[in-house]
Amino acid sequence: MGWRCAAAAGLLALLAANGAIGQRGGVFRESRDHPAIRYTDGPRNDAVTALNRALQSGRVELAFEPTSGYLRSLLDALDVPVESQVTVFSETSFQARWVTPESPRAIYFNDTVAVGWVRGADVLEIASLDPTQGVGFYSLDQQPADRPELRRNEQCLACHLSWDTLGVPGLMTLNTLPLPDDPNAYAVGWVTDHRSPLEDRWGSWYVTGAPPALRHLGNRTEPFEYIPGGGDPAPVLDTLDGVVDLDGYPTPYSDLVALLTLEHRNHMTNLLVRLGWQARVEDHPTAAGRRPARGRDGRDGPTLEDTAVEVVDYLLFVDEAPLPPGVVSTSGFAEAYSSQGPFDGRGRSLHQLDLDGRLLRYPCSPLVYAGAFDALPARALDAVYRRMWAVLSGAAAEPRYERLSRADRIAVVEILRDTKPNLPDFFQGGIR
Repeated sequence: MGWRCAAAAGLLALLAANGAIGQRGGVFRESRDHPAIRYTDGPRNDAVTALNRALQSGRVELAFEPTSGYLRSLLDALDVPVESQVTVFSETSFQARWVTPESPRAIYFNDTVAVGWVRGADVLEIASLDPTQGVGFYSLDQQPADRPELRRNEQCLACHLSWDTLGVPGLMTLNTLPLPDDPNAYAVGWVTDHRSPLEDRWGSWYVTGAPPALRHLGNRTEPFEYIPGGGDPAPVLDTLDGVVDLDGYPTPYSDLVALLTLEHRNHMTNLLVRLGWQARVEDHPTAAGRRPARGRDGRDGPTLEDTAVEVVDYLLFVDEAPLPPGVVSTSGFAEAYSSQGPFDGRGRSLHQLDLDGRLLRYPCSPLVYAGAFDALPARALDAVYRRMWAVLSGAAAEPRYERLSRADRIAVVEILRDTKPNLPDFFQGGIR
């Protein structure tokens, strides 16, 4: 969603050199309306589309509240927990004129849906992952109506379709440095995910639950000198009470654990969509006779197998930045998230959080259960499963996989065997 200014290229280069952005792989280079994709006019089967059908038929109704409008009712209808609330006060959406440090934009999410709310704004913003069409963007007018309608909103693609989203309409966790009080000032921003050093995250976000010793860029509303990888400890917030005018907000938190989870989920979503779209374009009849994709070792790339390696490395948290001691969930998000299944025969779930040095207790993304994973074209899904098995079985010998202990690899495989339908037979093999 459009933001008012461009990032400074020189500082972005400096951030990249210091690891704040993280290594990025290939991007989707075809049109989103390639006949294999049809993003604009193809059929959609995501949660928001289903809800809209129910609203228009009268099977579901939304309740309108004086300050928050349809927010609470929409979250309930989409099964998005209020405990997932995170807040950002940068002027980086098309609703920026309503956003201030005292009235930040709030974001709520589950594995496949995100909802953005700004107090006083005209619409709610919604992003929803479709199994094949990728992330669609919608808006809901904040005016009471007999049958409120969720409408596609491609204005969001001004920012949500870029190199940072891997060339597909996607999601990102954008960090910006607070702006001086100057209408001609330029924002400096970059995107982070679970690989990014914590000290370079969360500029212009509120963060509740961070341990006092954790260095990060959040909770600062005034301009400050940014030192990549360093700087002073951030102000500590246990709650937004007294910092934010909480009228209309369902909770007084901007939960650190929710923010960590959102960062992982956003990039994981983009990786799955990009892989699926790449495979569909390569398999489409219009690709016949074209030079095949090339990959590593000086080739043009990336091949489908190269992309699968990138997806699996991220899926299994191979390059996750370590978490410090003392990370807590202030809103109850950690408990709500960890209570989700599916559970294996020993009561284990890939949604269970760890927070002692890493995000998840079992290092495998819960998005392995998302419809977008299962809907990957057969060739792409096979490439991902084969790479997952190579890593989890211990056959992949690259040094970066040494951080995955044998106990962790066994646990992930056992959970997948119990909870993932149609898991390939080779997952029944032995683990080194």
